[in-house]
Amino acid sequence: MRAFPDQLSRRTIFIILGLVVLSGAAGVSLASKASRSPAPPPGPTAVTVAPVLERAVTEWDEFSGRIQAVERVEIRPRVAGTIDAILFREGQLVRAGDPLFRIDPRPYEAERARARAALDGALARRELARTELARAHRLIDEHAIAQREFDQSQDALNEAEANVEAQQAALQSAELNLQYTAITAPVAGRISRAEITLGNLVGAGAAAPLLTTVVSVSPVYVAFDMDEQTFLRYSALGAAGNSGVARISVAAGLTGEEGYPHEGRIQSIDNQLDTASGTIRVRAILDNPMGALTPGEFARVRVGRSPSQARLLIDDRAVGTDQDKKFVMVLGPDNKVSYRNVTLGPVVDGLRIVRSGLQKDERIVVDGLQRVRPNDVVAPAATSMGRAVPEQRPLIAARS
Repeated sequence: MRAFPDQLSRRTIFIILGLVVLSGAAGVSLASKASRSPAPPPGPTAVTVAPVLERAVTEWDEFSGRIQAVERVEIRPRVAGTIDAILFREGQLVRAGDPLFRIDPRPYEAERARARAALDGALARRELARTELARAHRLIDEHAIAQREFDQSQDALNEAEANVEAQQAALQSAELNLQYTAITAPVAGRISRAEITLGNLVGAGAAAPLLTTVVSVSPVYVAFDMDEQTFLRYSALGAAGNSGVARISVAAGLTGEEGYPHEGRIQSIDNQLDTASGTIRVRAILDNPMGALTPGEFARVRVGRSPSQARLLIDDRAVGTDQDKKFVMVLGPDNKVSYRNVTLGPVVDGLRIVRSGLQKDERIVVDGLQRVRPNDVVAPAATSMGRAVPEQRPLIAARS
């Protein structure tokens, strides 16, 4: 009967000790809170700043176009006959005057021989008519023949001379037809495949079949459409009427090529805009000495004007967006930043052109723009504006 009171006493003691420990811990916590000092105010926000750069920049407008041959000729027969020789390999480069096809020349050689014989006969008859007229002159002076006979001799000579001219023309035509049996390349370039194979009979005239085509290789055209706003900008430079196109630079690149390795110039701008699309047709000319550009290929084209002009450049990281506006934070002399609206242009070599809102060498926040507000005091650390840009060469920019 004694165990129960002893156990009760132990439990009571444990409970009392627990309450004492809890009350002591609470007292210590309250004492520590009471002794803690207020938190200090936050310091200036750390940001990196860089000066606004000024560089010589050539601005470019970008278009999509197609490569075209300067000269493209469809080879068709000018005389009828049988193809008895094909003298080229498909796809090879040919020079002007190189033989391509030969039509059986034998019928035309015979025609030339006939025309030459007919001319010889006409020449003989003309000599006889001249002799007869000379005789008639002597007889008419002696009053041995009538005037009518003299006039007949004169008419016979005139007819003989006309016949000689006709036979000369016939011989010339026969010789031309014989020359046309040897079909040669009219221009230098790359030839297509033979559309008519050996042994086929071909006709002449408007319905003559296509034998092959030849396209020139160098130079080549690149044709593209320019929008009206861009056209008006270049018109101010004298491009209207093609009077100032020589001052407009052009470069092109094929699909898969890096950049725009093929340089050229504007050759012509069309005389009217397409009212449906609001664009005008432009044709530039590019050198193609290695034949890398093939007519029909898609080309990326950029057009700019020279010389380059000084432009302000900043890093895109320094630009913030406020609804439809672009802004930067400009660092003042007291390390206080101010809000500044800017008008931006295209990207050039990793930097953004600034058209208005900044001045050269003004320092702007590059990193940490999201952590500052207008009139905040910051702790600036200097950095460079974007990656290093060589100053000895003009930069190039594509208009956005």
